[in-house]
Amino acid sequence: MQILGIGVDIVEKNRIKKSLTNKLFIKRIFTDSEILLAKNKKDKISFYSNRFAAKEAFSKSIGTGFRENLNFSDLSIKNDKLGKPIFVITDKIKRLIKKKFKITKFDFLLSISDEKKYSIAYVIFQKK
Repeated sequence: MQILGIGVDIVEKNRIKKSLTNKLFIKRIFTDSEILLAKNKKDKISFYSNRFAAKEAFSKSIGTGFRENLNFSDLSIKNDKLGKPIFVITDKIKRLIKKKFKITKFDFLLSISDEKKYSIAYVIFQKK
């Protein structure tokens, strides 16, 4: 395995809390599946803040940020049966990676953590 990129992002939860009052923000940043998952969460601010940080860290790990037709809502994060957060890799992301890096076998490692005021996410992008 070869590391192709890393990304890290930290976000202040109050910033996300204020943005969540805008329904357009939610639809622009989060996928329908994430919005559905959030409905069952007691701490919605942490849930959304953690995912926002993870999406930012992802875009940094591939070195594009949110451009080259990559949008926040193109990324979805779910948890495996043990609770580990993982990215849902869509065909659009596969095409973007193939075009930019000329590879088809890759993986993203994601770690998310949060405290009272902040959420942080770290992503390692690697070639298989």
